[in-house]
Amino acid sequence: MSAPVDQTEVQEYMAEAPDIVRCAYLDLVVTDLAASRAFYVDLLGLHVTEEDNEAIYLRSFEEFIHHNLVLRKGPVAAAAAFAYRVRTPQDVDKAEAWYAERGCRTERRREGFTKGVGDSVRVEDPLGFPYEFFYQVEHVERLTQRYDLYNAGELVRLDHFNQVTPDVPKGRAYLEDLGFKVSEDIKDSDGVTYAAWMYRKQTVHDTALTGGDGPRLHHIAFSTHEKHNIIQICDKMGALRISDRIERGPGRHGVSNAFYLYILDPDGHRVEIYTQDYYTGDPDNPTVTWDVHDNQRRDWWGNAVVPSWYTEASPVLDLDGNPQPIIVREDKSEMAVTVGADGFSYTRQTGNFEEPGEEVGFKLGQQL
Repeated sequence: MSAPVDQTEVQEYMAEAPDIVRCAYLDLVVTDLAASRAFYVDLLGLHVTEEDNEAIYLRSFEEFIHHNLVLRKGPVAAAAAFAYRVRTPQDVDKAEAWYAERGCRTERRREGFTKGVGDSVRVEDPLGFPYEFFYQVEHVERLTQRYDLYNAGELVRLDHFNQVTPDVPKGRAYLEDLGFKVSEDIKDSDGVTYAAWMYRKQTVHDTALTGGDGPRLHHIAFSTHEKHNIIQICDKMGALRISDRIERGPGRHGVSNAFYLYILDPDGHRVEIYTQDYYTGDPDNPTVTWDVHDNQRRDWWGNAVVPSWYTEASPVLDLDGNPQPIIVREDKSEMAVTVGADGFSYTRQTGNFEEPGEEVGFKLGQQL
């Protein structure tokens, strides 16, 4: 006979999870609006939907909703909301109830929190991140065939967020309860999870959880059509003599298979430029698990990851606009177990976590 279940440890939830369509926009606080405009508009070519002295509303080339990024002037550079589009107006109600049932703080605004977005709910989620859920939007011109506006490094879609949290398994379980699926993760033989990629739309991720001190925003990512668009951004930054803002790449990820570049905005917010990941829409799409010691997991070519990529990130705000306190990760860090920044990692004959194959070499990367 099985042991009786301690009912005090079981929490039954009745609220139905909202049907999330995709990541939709980031509400980002910046300290110098003019400098941020020069970075996101003049350098990266995001398109201005609307702006005033306090905020700039930007969208990517193929977007038809009001914005994918809000630059909001404020005293502390931080992320104010990670916003997701839901499938119906009723899903906003479901999101509010789902989080409230879990004891999370919620705030509902029928007029929306930003221009161009209607009835919305913002929450402080179980990991301490500010999430927003909305359906009602103002439609704007989709620029898909405005090739007169298309530039050589055009950002065509918002692809994903990446969040730093000390407890990746907790975040993974919570997001799976919310309806997300896991495309890829990084683990070790002791069962420690270092990162997980979670999706709702039919790509590798709408958000990722990276293990570290948090809650913090690791980066926001925009897609380009081709690799050469990313190379053009690098060339442009070199020509403008701001190559010091290129933090990592260009390169190709092992996880996601995407071509990437990481750059830093004037406040140090990290932006990834990203292209050519893969389809995940089948219901039985398999989860790919990577060994933390496989030096091709973060960069398919085996290049070392700079220390700042593991350690630096942006604070996030609570619903009152105050920075959330940072909780130190107690589990092993990915940087530490690979000796500095991707230092003691192996190239293997196969990438299969269950059957890792022969270790045929290693790279000693950049050290702390």
